[in-house]
Amino acid sequence: MFKDSKGFLEFVYEFYKTMKAHEISLVYEGEITHQITKAFTSLAESNMAKEEESGSVQRKVFHVMVECLQNISKHADEATDNDFLYSGRGIFMVSKNQSEYTVTTGNAIDNTKIPEMREMLERINSMSKEELNELYKKQIKEGRLSDKGGAGLGFIDIKRKTGRPLEYHFLPINDNISFFLLTSSIPRE
Repeated sequence: MFKDSKGFLEFVYEFYKTMKAHEISLVYEGEITHQITKAFTSLAESNMAKEEESGSVQRKVFHVMVECLQNISKHADEATDNDFLYSGRGIFMVSKNQSEYTVTTGNAIDNTKIPEMREMLERINSMSKEELNELYKKQIKEGRLSDKGGAGLGFIDIKRKTGRPLEYHFLPINDNISFFLLTSSIPRE
């Protein structure tokens, strides 16, 4: 990708400036494991403690981080078509500004899953807090779980905790795979 070390160093510096401009405090790309999740929550905890963030906001940020990381670890599709660049991997990013924290995740998914996923996310986004609570209880009680343990509980819970719509995009990679991006924002009360 880079012809020389100077080109690489310039890339690193530009990346650093972009992260500072967008107040991105944590970025990771790779396989998401339990150990990675523990490390990220620990890093976020020390960062928020320095910022003297309220306990309520810290708990919400941790909760959203864990739900998002679990979503990647459970649902990042194994690549097809020998597309090893995306196989079981994801991206995780935390940023903040004056009014909110933002947790963004991304992982490859099979294109055949997009219609059902889009429908589920739209349904969750359209629901009131009371409707979300009812749906959450119903999903737990009825246990309509996928073979990977889903039923959308993580998405439902993120919206319940943040009170904000889930922002999402499906970016095509090829005819079989897309990159699913999810952004959740947590108000800094």
